[in-house]
Amino acid sequence: MLREETINFAIEISDICDNIKGCSVYINQLLRCSSSIGANLHEAKYAQSKADFINKIEIALKESFETEYWLELLFRKNKLDEPTYKNLLNKCGTIRRKLIASVTTAKNRKE
Repeated sequence: MLREETINFAIEISDICDNIKGCSVYINQLLRCSSSIGANLHEAKYAQSKADFINKIEIALKESFETEYWLELLFRKNKLDEPTYKNLLNKCGTIRRKLIASVTTAKNRKE
């Protein structure tokens, strides 16, 4: 279930960030956007309209792209090792593809 994946992803990011020294501004940004993916997905569940639902999923999608940016930045600063970076990037990519599929399905559905 996508909701569970986003929660587990945010927890994993949080656990990893707990062990990174320095770069607190970057870490804060990563924590915020990675947890925002699931928060917006959760909000979409209670959307007031189809347009509101699509908007929330698209925001979650944007947050997934931002998460990838901060992961790459921390990797390039040698704050994440390559296996950890690739693992997180893969999980984020999986979530992103599922969000894209959700948006596409919602947009193609008739009112």
